[in-house]
Amino acid sequence: MPQTKLFITDLDGTLAGDAAALSQFKEFLNGFEQPPRLVYVTGRHLHSALELIEHDELPQPDTLITDIGTAIYTGQTLQEDPEWRQYMQQDWQPEAILDNGAKFGGLTVQDLPNTKRISFFADDAETVRAFESELIHNDIAHKLIFSADTFVDVLPRGSGKGNAVNFVLDRFYRPDADILISGDTGNDAEMLELGYPAVIVGNGHPELDYLLDRPTVYKATRTHAAGIQEGWEHHHGQLTRQSLATRST
Repeated sequence: MPQTKLFITDLDGTLAGDAAALSQFKEFLNGFEQPPRLVYVTGRHLHSALELIEHDELPQPDTLITDIGTAIYTGQTLQEDPEWRQYMQQDWQPEAILDNGAKFGGLTVQDLPNTKRISFFADDAETVRAFESELIHNDIAHKLIFSADTFVDVLPRGSGKGNAVNFVLDRFYRPDADILISGDTGNDAEMLELGYPAVIVGNGHPELDYLLDRPTVYKATRTHAAGIQEGWEHHHGQLTRQSLATRST
């Protein structure tokens, strides 16, 4: 039985964002002897992620991780995993985080449909540092991620894309799967540095360049979904012409 092929990928700026690259990538997926498994990992909330999947005609995922790793949905109907949900609720104080954020004029709260995470737009890095110092001073359990010089996401302690991916791999997938993890911004860093084969797509932000000295992390020359395919070929080799022909007939 062939090994499971598993693509774990961010959505915006990685799998999504270039229609031509996505079309080519979907053809690439069809070249595998067995359909690869797909795990999407996004900063979007559930309904926003589902809208993107439908609008951009993304392949249906086997697992969907949303809100920067604070919620996990699995199965054909994408039901929320209750164990992860309970874990995320431990020591989580969203109202206290909002109250502390309101003290800083350089933070603008993002309008989200739930409080699985609390997110802001930031004017500058100095404001973000001061905000996190305030959270620490007030003993508010959290994980803070600052990405793309703009986005501040405050998450439950123990969350994040890396921890959520590890939970999903341990619970739902075989340890001998062929894996590729793909991303483009700082909130992808935790999962890119887990030690599995990983690719930063060609349009990835410079904030991820510190990962390039790691042997498992490859920087693609091609962007978006084309960069994911390039990353797979770098780490796992190209599909043979014979296998592609077999799948197309």
